[in-house]
Amino acid sequence: MPKIRSQLQHRFNPLHIYCRLRGLGMADNTARMVTSCYEKMVYRLVLA
Repeated sequence: MPKIRSQLQHRFNPLHIYCRLRGLGMADNTARMVTSCYEKMVYRLVLA
């Protein structure tokens, strides 16, 4: 179980999400805003 949690934390890490959004061509400011909202609303509540 710890391995699964570790993989989920990596995949859903806000920095990882930011890098994927940038890789898809999203503008820097937009990717930062999306990632910031994601971190506050989802990541901290579910995986932290």
